[in-house]
Amino acid sequence: MPRVKRTRRKTPIVLPETTRTSSSAPQSTRTVIRRFHVLLKKRSQILNTPTADSNSVEALASVQHQISDLGGLKCYQRMSAVGQSGDRGGGSEKVLIRWLKELKVKSLTLKESKVRLLDVGALKPDNYKSCSSWIQCTPIDLRSRHPSIREQDFLLMSEEHRGAWDVISLSLVLNFVPEPNDRGRMLQLAHRMLAPGGYLFLALPLPCLLNSRYLTFEHFRGLMNQLRFTEIYEKWRQGGKMAYWLYRKEDLAPSGLHLFHKKTVLRQGQRNNFSILLKDPNGAPSMEVVPTSEASL
Repeated sequence: MPRVKRTRRKTPIVLPETTRTSSSAPQSTRTVIRRFHVLLKKRSQILNTPTADSNSVEALASVQHQISDLGGLKCYQRMSAVGQSGDRGGGSEKVLIRWLKELKVKSLTLKESKVRLLDVGALKPDNYKSCSSWIQCTPIDLRSRHPSIREQDFLLMSEEHRGAWDVISLSLVLNFVPEPNDRGRMLQLAHRMLAPGGYLFLALPLPCLLNSRYLTFEHFRGLMNQLRFTEIYEKWRQGGKMAYWLYRKEDLAPSGLHLFHKKTVLRQGQRNNFSILLKDPNGAPSMEVVPTSEASL
């Protein structure tokens, strides 16, 4: 009897809601996430256009339709959760937990016995379950996927949260914010919400710094210094996919007057456009600056 060759079914890019497996192809996952970033940036640019006409209305409707075709924000969250699963190396919380243990971090207030941690963009409610004896975690996200995750926009958190956290985790969050100015504002809010001496944990895809037209490691260090954060740990490797940092909040004013409110071309060639901008106190609009030494390349 001849052997019948069985055809393997291809995994769709948009997984059905009932899918429980974490074996989605890495390339499919990255493709969906990158496409979301592009569409959200386009939507933000259209919404921030001073004058709306029929063309902008049609463009916005087209972008919204493409986002819906991808499965909406739920699809992005699902893909991100797959990317953080055990067969992909696990979530970045492992890095943060290890660093906090090395520093022997304790609650920074006499009222609390546990370290108060705000997990921004949490896709799972139990990332820090193994440390529940010494970490009190509050997970939040724009669209909650679990009753234990508070549905909250970090950028809209009120002043009542000033100094409320010992640790804030922004893991794969900044790169999902469409606008460079909002990324900077998110870092400024994190400084405000941390207790004196508190810690900020950042995790970003490595190309955000290694292959950006506007951001290098040196430029990023200067920006974080301007925001009054002192780098404690940095972790990344050539050929890797992720970069991690742990910063301590400082209250002293930084040296230097560079405000990081303009996009400056730091590298030429085929690069991505990821950048982080701080608000210009004079209200001048963000602009792109090409250094004289590179303008002729």
